[in-house]
Amino acid sequence: MAYRDRIEALAAQFGERAAEAFLEAIEDIRNNVTLRLIVERLERGDVQGAVEAIGLDPVAFERLERVLEDAYGSGGRAEVDNLPRLIDPQGARVLFSFATRNTVGERELREHSSRLVTRIIDDQREAIRTALSDGLSRGDNPRRTALDVVGRMERGSNRRTGGILGLTSAQERYVANARAQLMSGDPAQMRAFLERGRRDKRFDRTILKAVREGKPLTRETVDRILGRYSDGLLKLRGDTIARTETLAALNKGRFDAIGQQIDAGKIDAQDVTKKWSSVGDDNVRHSHQVLNGQIAPYDGVFTSPSGALLRYPHDPRAPAWETIMCRCFMNIVTDYGATVVRRFRAEAA
Repeated sequence: MAYRDRIEALAAQFGERAAEAFLEAIEDIRNNVTLRLIVERLERGDVQGAVEAIGLDPVAFERLERVLEDAYGSGGRAEVDNLPRLIDPQGARVLFSFATRNTVGERELREHSSRLVTRIIDDQREAIRTALSDGLSRGDNPRRTALDVVGRMERGSNRRTGGILGLTSAQERYVANARAQLMSGDPAQMRAFLERGRRDKRFDRTILKAVREGKPLTRETVDRILGRYSDGLLKLRGDTIARTETLAALNKGRFDAIGQQIDAGKIDAQDVTKKWSSVGDDNVRHSHQVLNGQIAPYDGVFTSPSGALLRYPHDPRAPAWETIMCRCFMNIVTDYGATVVRRFRAEAA
C-alpha cells in the first residue's frame, strides 16, 4: 500500500470511530436528560436554568478525545515506519521510534482536544438557549419547547431522537427556519423545504400532498419531519468533526514523529522539507489550490493567501476556515543521504 493510501486508510478508520464517539456522547446526554427539571424551569421563565438542567458535561466526550489520541499515535508510528533503513558512521543501524506519552506534542494534542470539547459545548449552549427562547416567544408550552430541544422518545425504544442537541448554533437556525417553512401553510414555503439536502426524503410525499390539498401539516407531522431533519444535520456535524479532527491528529503525529528523530540527533532538520499536496479537484478551496506543490522547511510554515500560517494541513493552530473538511496531504521529504554524508565527513575530520 502506498504511504498516502495508508494515511487515508487510517483517516477513514479513525474518522468512523470519532464520528461514532461524538454521536454516542450526544445520545448519552440526550438519554440522561430529566425532562421534568427543564419543563419546571421553563414554566418559571428561567431559560438559563433550563439550559443548565440539560447537563452538558465534557466527560461525555472522553471517548472522542481518546480516539483522537489513538489517531495521533498511529500517525506518528506510520511516519516512523515509512523511514528507510539507515546506517550510522559506526556501521550500526539507526533505530527510529515514536513516543506518544509525556511529550510536548501529546500535551498540545490534549489541550487542543479540550478546547474542541469546550467549543462543542459552548456552541450547543448558545443553540439551546436560542431554541428555548424562541419556543417560549412563539407561545409553545414549556413541555413542547423542551422536547423540540432534547428530542422525543422513539417508538419501540427507550431513546430520544431529533431535537437540536449536538448541533451548531447555525444548524439550530436551519431547524428553526425549516419549522417556519413547514408550519407556514404557504405552498411556496413548504416546497422550499424540499430543497434542503439533509431532509428525510421519505416525507416528501406527505408534504406535497398537503400542498396539493391546500391543507396545513399537523404539528405532530412537523415534529416527525423536523426530527429526521435534525438527525441528518447531527450526522453531518459528527462527520465534519471526525474528518477534520482525525486528520489534524494524524498529521500532528506524523509531524511530531519527525521532530522526535531530529531532537534525538538521528536526522538533521536542515535535510527535512515538507510539501503541500491537494487532491486537485474542483472542490479544493482556493487558498489550498494556491498552496498545492509549495515546499517549506520542516520548522517552517506554509503561508496561505488568506494570511494564515500552517505547519501542515489541518494544523489546529490555523483558523477554522483553513482546516474544516480539508482533504490536503503533507509529504515529508528527508534527504537522508545528505545527513549521512555530513556525519561521515564529521567523523573523518
